[in-house]
Parts: sequence; structure tokens; C-alpha cells
Amino acid sequence: MSTGFSLFVTIGTIGSMIGFFLLLYLNRSIDNPGQTTGHDYDGIQELDNPLPAWWFWWFILTIVFAAGYLLYYPGLGNFGGISEWTSVGQLEEAQDAADRKFGPLYAQYRDKSLAELAADPAARNMGRRIFASNCTVCHGANAQGSFGFPNLTDSEWIWGSEDEDIKVTLLHGRMAAMPAWGDALGEAGVEQVTEYVLQLSGREGVDADLAAQGQSQYAMFCIACHGPEGKGNKIFGAPDLTNDIWLYGGSRLRIAHVLKHGRNGVMPAFGERLGEDKVHILAGYVKSLSAEQ
Repeated sequence: MSTGFSLFVTIGTIGSMIGFFLLLYLNRSIDNPGQTTGHDYDGIQELDNPLPAWWFWWFILTIVFAAGYLLYYPGLGNFGGISEWTSVGQLEEAQDAADRKFGPLYAQYRDKSLAELAADPAARNMGRRIFASNCTVCHGANAQGSFGFPNLTDSEWIWGSEDEDIKVTLLHGRMAAMPAWGDALGEAGVEQVTEYVLQLSGREGVDADLAAQGQSQYAMFCIACHGPEGKGNKIFGAPDLTNDIWLYGGSRLRIAHVLKHGRNGVMPAFGERLGEDKVHILAGYVKSLSAEQ
């Protein structure tokens, strides 16, 4: 935090503690003990007496404890405390302890191929737990994805299905970029290319004239990534346009929207978070989910 805000927090905290102490100390004795305050209800009178000594000293002890706590732990602005404790440091210690305890369990699968892991029930169970903790928020508990998040149970692999392809995706993440072609194509061009893409996917009821016009536009703007036959390219993460699998929907409106405005998908990198051994087991589990198996 900034120096000014740090001073504000520090002065406010210490000032409050001093104020509490003075409030207690200055009210320890009164001029007329035993006198009523004037509050009387149901035969019960409130007397103007000081706090009992044990109560007073317990309050003082809480202030002393707070002072010691704030000296030992962070709490006064940017002052880190003499213990130099941080929540990040505690997390890292817990992670290191877990790695020492469970690391050998993951390491035993290090030299197995993904196909062997996919066939091993124990490895699949480990992978399933890792998947549930890290991947279900996007791909779903059943791994079938949703709008903008790939289905991992079919045979479509945008970035490739080889063992190394899957591990690279998990370790380092992926950045997908579909350019927006609306300005370059215009409304008519977007409509034409949409029709051609539908024709590539084998859709019935395609307007042949529009598709023919869209083919030349496709050759100019789309062929570099999706290829001359529309089969895609894993190097760019360009999907195959000749099947009926659509990450962002396969209706005319959805396809036209993608062509016009583009898409930018992000797959987070899990290498630093999970480590190579866990990623290897997770990759085997993901491999086992695919219909390609």
C-alpha cells in the first residue's frame, strides 16, 4: 500500500488502542460511588460504580495482547512484523510439505506414457481429482465444456492430440486469436463466408451462390490458418471447419458473429501451479476422456 495510507492505518490503529486505554483508566474511579444514575426499571437500579478490578484488568490484557500481536504479525500498515509472517509464505510452506509427502506418489508415474496412464485405474483416479480441483470450473464436471470452452470427451483436438501437445497445453497454456474480419469483409462478405463455412461442414440447405462467392473470400482471409480444405492447423489453434463441432455455436448467426468480431480464447498455464508430475497424470486423464481413445 502507499506510504500515506500505511501511515493512516498505523496511526489510526495505535491511536485507537491508546484511546481505549485512556477511556478505561480515566473511568476507573468516580466521585460518587454507590449513587444511582437515575436509571430504574422493574425495581432494578443502575448504580454509578466503576468496573470491577478483574474486568478492568482483563480489558488491559486485551490491549497488551493486541500490542504484542501487532508487533509480531503484520497489521500496522506496511510494517511486516518481527516474525516476517505472510499468508503467501504460509501457503508455500504448506505446499512444500504436501510435495514432500505426496510427491513420490506422483513421481512413480513419471516414466509412463499417457496411454498407460489412461489405462491405469489408480492413475486415472489421481487425474480425476486433479481435474476436479483445477479444470471443472471451465470444462465442467463431466468435461463436456460449454460455450467457449472445449468439450474434452469428443475427438476434436484444436491444439493436437499427441502426448506432447496435451502436456504443452497444460504446462504452458494456450492463447487463441481469431481476428475480426468485419471491416475487411463487410456485411455481404461476412454472409458469404458464413455460407461457405457451413458448406465446408456439410450442412444441408446452404445457399450455393453465396457459398461460391464466400470461397474466394475464404481463400483470401482464412486459408492461412484453417487451410485450403478447412481442416484447421494445430500450430495456430485453428479448428477444423469440416465437421459439426463448434466451440462458439454452429448457427449462421454465431458463425457470422465470430467472423465479424473475432474471438480470443485463453487456456491458463498450470505448470507452475501443479508441477510436471501432476500435469503428466492430468494429461493422461484428459487423454482417457477423449472419444479418440
